[in-house]
Amino acid sequence: MKTTISEVGKYVEQIITMGVWLANKRSSGKIAFLQLRDGTGFIQGVVVKAEVEEKIFQQAKDLTQETSLYVTGVVREDERAPSGYELSVQSIEIIHEAKDYPITPKEHGTEFLMDHRHLWLRSKRQHAIMQIRNEIIRSTYEFFNENGFIKVDPPILTGSSAEGTTNLFHTKYFDEDAYLSQSGQLYMEAAAMAFNKVFSFGPTFRAEKSKTRRHLIEFWMIEPEMAFMDHEESLVLQESYVSYVVQAVLSNCKLELKALDRDISKLEKIKAPFPRISYDDAIEFLKEREYDIKWGEDFGAPHETAIAEHYDMPVFIVNYPKDIKAFYMKPHPTRDDVVLCADLIAPEGYGEIIGGSQRIDDEKLLKDRYEEHNLSEDAYQWYMDLRKYGSVPHSGFGLGLERTVAWLSGTEHVRETIPFPRLLNRLYP
Repeated sequence: MKTTISEVGKYVEQIITMGVWLANKRSSGKIAFLQLRDGTGFIQGVVVKAEVEEKIFQQAKDLTQETSLYVTGVVREDERAPSGYELSVQSIEIIHEAKDYPITPKEHGTEFLMDHRHLWLRSKRQHAIMQIRNEIIRSTYEFFNENGFIKVDPPILTGSSAEGTTNLFHTKYFDEDAYLSQSGQLYMEAAAMAFNKVFSFGPTFRAEKSKTRRHLIEFWMIEPEMAFMDHEESLVLQESYVSYVVQAVLSNCKLELKALDRDISKLEKIKAPFPRISYDDAIEFLKEREYDIKWGEDFGAPHETAIAEHYDMPVFIVNYPKDIKAFYMKPHPTRDDVVLCADLIAPEGYGEIIGGSQRIDDEKLLKDRYEEHNLSEDAYQWYMDLRKYGSVPHSGFGLGLERTVAWLSGTEHVRETIPFPRLLNRLYP
């Protein structure tokens, strides 16, 4: 029976064959222990000299790291194994012998590993992080599909930007200027006017010259947009979504979380509703703790971490000053200096994972914003049309996938949370 490591539990005490790579090995005079992987998981293969032909045992001892092979053997239950199973190997067929594999079990520097990212992905730690990433994606689709959303794909090449062109990658679109998208939000607003509740999931690009552990040049965003929904209702949806994803990872990624030594007790408490603090109160909170920050300034990583640590939960910071937020955010109904928006700050120092707001739905007010921000009415005429033809209250938000993966997996730097990271000084491999 040919199967995979993830499916071996169905074949206890049966003979199976798997295509695998050798991740590592150790051997004594009488037993060889093979650490095998096949992309679906990891398992130990045990080759006992007294139970196989001499040729097979010698073959096992001579195997080199990352050699590909077919192994045949009997699946055994073993409570000491992370997956609960191991393989008693009966025969080995080498497919391709790997020689001088560069990433050995010894310690390697980050730059070396990043230069070999195409191979580093094979490691147990990277495998676990990518599996968690996949579960976040899977459960995201499940959540929005179950809640009446449809997926709409906004363009990646745009003639204008959602938040100004300062941090955008410029390119030529034949004889026109174009930019790589930093957000699909404006297009998702148009989609929401057609389909009520929509979400997108795709790559976005920020030409920020930042080297922090929270920043990537290319990253993925989940961006829902909802017609007939106000800011408060959007916050409820956001906390429900994040709670759903956390529970899905806890339920479906037990082996991966264990492989990463993730403290799951910190994740088990993540359940809606989440605490909220106004921007005003957050400034006072930070001043009381002797942070040098003034009203009207945006929060940096130390500020967000201090606030999140106080709550030990994801926390919404609501109603930021109008002057530090995007032109499309709806003003607060009783104040003209703040807008109806919120950032969701993850605990444990992982920073902002969601930014969202209620959008301006009044044509005149949006036109005023165009003028304040020196935006071209010609470039944004289609966006104004959404306020001219059946405008409704609407809200939306964007969740950064890589920061969320980093938080749930307990990974320090976002460069490990995307298969091939694009960083300030890295476009290879």
